[in-house]
Amino acid sequence: MTVQIDDAGVGDLLHGVVVGVHRKETGEFHYDMIPVSFFQSPNFARKIYQKKATELALNLLYQMNLGENEEIEICSSFLFDETRPHLSEKYGKTRVKTAVITGDAQNNVETAYLDEIRNLGYEPIAERDEKRARSFFHMLRWVKNNPERLRYAKTGWPRLRRYINLPRKHDGPGSTR
Repeated sequence: MTVQIDDAGVGDLLHGVVVGVHRKETGEFHYDMIPVSFFQSPNFARKIYQKKATELALNLLYQMNLGENEEIEICSSFLFDETRPHLSEKYGKTRVKTAVITGDAQNNVETAYLDEIRNLGYEPIAERDEKRARSFFHMLRWVKNNPERLRYAKTGWPRLRRYINLPRKHDGPGSTR
């Protein structure tokens, strides 16, 4: 049997990131979320989202009752840069393989992420995977239409300042920017 670990939403502007675990042979699927606060200052610069991804992956594998000889395929995303070596150390290098996650595993994780952003009140564009830039600007307009929604955005990305007027680290009460 093989368990696959994938993520969804890491490159999107909205919400946190879904980490999901899927068992190929049975279709069993579990997921959890890395909160959006891990992708906002000051957490984003510290890359603590990678520690959280490792924590969630381990918890999800526990929930799946990982078999003793079961292989683990894990996505090559930078999100799992800390997770992959941790899993290799814990379960053995021969059991843990970096893989391109496709099919049901990828669909389940993507669907979970889409459900989560819909829960915010946002309706994603139909062709979001094929038109990443269009999807980004669609999300950006949704945030800009109501400044309260900024709390749902991954504001830690340095380039985001081009599109949204974000306070700088030294800005605060009494600042004269």
